[in-house]
Amino acid sequence: MPDPQNPTPGTAKITMPKTTAIAIVARREGAWRMLVRRPLFWMAAVVLLVVVAFAVAPSPFAWLFGNGDPRACDLADSAATASAGHPFGFDVQGCDIWANAVYGAQSSLSVGFLATAIALAIALLLGTLAGMGGSIADWIISRLTEVFLGFPFLLAAIVVLNMLGARNVLTVGLVLGIFGWPMMARLMRGSVRSVAKADHVLAARTMGLSTGRIVGRYVLPNAVQPVLLLATLTIGAVIVAESTLTYLGVGLSSPAISWGLQIAAGSRVFQASPHVLVLPSVLLALTVLAVVAIGEELRSVFDPRERR
Repeated sequence: MPDPQNPTPGTAKITMPKTTAIAIVARREGAWRMLVRRPLFWMAAVVLLVVVAFAVAPSPFAWLFGNGDPRACDLADSAATASAGHPFGFDVQGCDIWANAVYGAQSSLSVGFLATAIALAIALLLGTLAGMGGSIADWIISRLTEVFLGFPFLLAAIVVLNMLGARNVLTVGLVLGIFGWPMMARLMRGSVRSVAKADHVLAARTMGLSTGRIVGRYVLPNAVQPVLLLATLTIGAVIVAESTLTYLGVGLSSPAISWGLQIAAGSRVFQASPHVLVLPSVLLALTVLAVVAIGEELRSVFDPRERR
């Protein structure tokens, strides 16, 4: 079977026109230069890197004030305010709020990235099949997408999670990922159908290359970018969804440590001890805002329709 990148004698190598390739490279290089000059991108990146550092290696940060064990609790300190070695005070169980907030980043980010990765994998598969698999596959996948879009995201997650016995990072991330793919799949389908009409893809079809080879070498690399940009925004939405589910009592459960659990516990004593709620809420808000800001900045510079 002829290969467009390693043609046999007497066959032509399939490439994009030189001017088109140069234009694409120049546009991408210009987008990166534009991105690194944006202060909002760097501020959001710094915030996200700090939170990721909390999640990857929480112990050094938790011990920053000398009391880094999130499970070292004393009910005698329940909802107590700041004291030496405990600058943010104690929660309802008498645990150090700072240590719990640092360790909580691990669960919240893990659910966000896991659910987004699952949704992205499903979207890439179904979107590519819908875009390249013919009218029957397109019709079936489109109807399936509409069915999932018909379920309210949080309501569907609540129903499924209530039926599960264990609610940990894996199960919550899996459920949110299963219900989070439809919009990305629709975007992937449209992107694949657009790329499939390109001259070099049509030339590859003419040479008799298999559909799998065409998709892997020519369609996916050029169609996946807008879906990846949407996935960055999805991470923030999933982190909020996990915290909301946990606050409602159907998300992560003890002995897990997460911002949602802290917020749920702190909301019960907010009027008497508002400090219990402040730190996890601020960290959650900053993380989501940072992820969304990075996603918006990436989309604004890499999507020509969004250029300012």
